[in-house]
Amino acid sequence: MRYVFAIIVLLAIVGCQQQDYSPKPRGFFRIDFPTKSYQEAQTGCPFILEIPSYSQMLDDPNEDAKECWKNLYFPQFNATLHLSYFPINKSTSFQQLTEDARTFAFKHTTKATAIDQSRISIPEHEVYGIQYLIGGNTASNYQFFVSDSTEHYLRGALYFNEKPHLDSIQPVLEFIKSDIKHLIHSVKWK
Repeated sequence: MRYVFAIIVLLAIVGCQQQDYSPKPRGFFRIDFPTKSYQEAQTGCPFILEIPSYSQMLDDPNEDAKECWKNLYFPQFNATLHLSYFPINKSTSFQQLTEDARTFAFKHTTKATAIDQSRISIPEHEVYGIQYLIGGNTASNYQFFVSDSTEHYLRGALYFNEKPHLDSIQPVLEFIKSDIKHLIHSVKWK
């Protein structure tokens, strides 16, 4: 009986020695990115641009959408780049459109950690504008507008169809940002 009691005490002492245990951090799924390649999009609108071959350009399904509002879907990443084209005329001035773009970008101020603006200037295509890089867990982390400032105006906003969590979407955001920059540099007005 003594031996049994001694063995139980010995097992309890050996089994209860403190070990350094730290839980594994929560991880995210591995993302395999496609090879970058681009193709010219047939929009039927007064602009031409190149889109990634792994995306789909479709008309905006919203009932309030105008004729040249397009959605560039990235099905693999569950993301959409909403593109809105406006002709510049007496009813829609360049100043009004640029102020609308600024307002839309700065609506994210309450959730944003930063909003960085930078100019877009591609004189050989008469493409000028501003891009907004919005940091933090916001609904849209990248927005832009480009225009020739006299006839054509194109605005874009990238949205992920997920609850905003910048840590999990950051690699995809960086990947798609380079595609959007290519799209912007390929814009030509008709």
